[in-house]
Amino acid sequence: MRATLRTLTYFASLAAALGAPLMAARPRAQTVSSSAPAPDPNVPVYFEAASIKPSDSSTPGSSIRRQPGGRFNTVNVPARMLITFAYQLQGYQLVGGPSWLPNDRFDIVAKMDGDPPPVRPGTGPDQTMLALRTLLADRFKLKVHRETREMDIYALTMARPGGKPGPALKPASDACKQFLTGAARGAPNPGASPSPICGLQQTPGKIRVGDLPLSAFASSVSAQLGRFVVDRTGLTGNWDFELTYTPEGRGSVPAGADASPIDPNGPSLFTAVQEQLGLKLEATKGPVDVLVIDSIEKPSVD
Repeated sequence: MRATLRTLTYFASLAAALGAPLMAARPRAQTVSSSAPAPDPNVPVYFEAASIKPSDSSTPGSSIRRQPGGRFNTVNVPARMLITFAYQLQGYQLVGGPSWLPNDRFDIVAKMDGDPPPVRPGTGPDQTMLALRTLLADRFKLKVHRETREMDIYALTMARPGGKPGPALKPASDACKQFLTGAARGAPNPGASPSPICGLQQTPGKIRVGDLPLSAFASSVSAQLGRFVVDRTGLTGNWDFELTYTPEGRGSVPAGADASPIDPNGPSLFTAVQEQLGLKLEATKGPVDVLVIDSIEKPSVD
């Protein structure tokens, strides 16, 4: 159970760091019940030991991994990605920094005291993220501040003023509440019937939402679009839907995620949102919370 939640937390955070869509397998109810509250981000958290080295330039790909026992390591990760991961940012939310920030890559091997519990995705930074913030401040001499800036954004609105939701957008049923309640009581998962989507499941070309507000959907697509997305539909409550579209580019799919074929002739995300959900992504401007880099240095290496 804990391993599954760690995987989901990792992909949610790494998606933000990469500016890529979240792609994760369907979470089970047990993973939700086993998570801990997010820690206070104002209380410093430290790695008890940490080693930083420049990456081998011939190493392909990048990875950020948590492991049991409070272990954490990165391979071939740009410093900019370390910051977006630690602060749970989309790429467009990080402002400033020297030219080496997206190019210089680092391998980190670190260890926390004990085995911090996982945190439910979307509720705040976990212990590892907070410890990485401390490491960035200590070893990279990172200094930052937060601002709100007027930026290009997308507003999620009704496709037609006063219009109705599209054919795929349905008010949330009681399926998730019943499933989660039964799981919390130890009820077995029915073998013949698949468990409902409770939350958000995103794979290339498909987004499935179960019992969530539209604001959660807006947040989930902001990484793909490279802009903040704000919910201005006026639709309240939670919703169930499945959205299918043809993404502009297909990234790697995490283990356990649905890797079903994508229709190359399918609609774009913008068209699918309008045709299937009865909504529209409208380009506009609005306030966005950003993290501004005041100063940073290349770290001393071990």
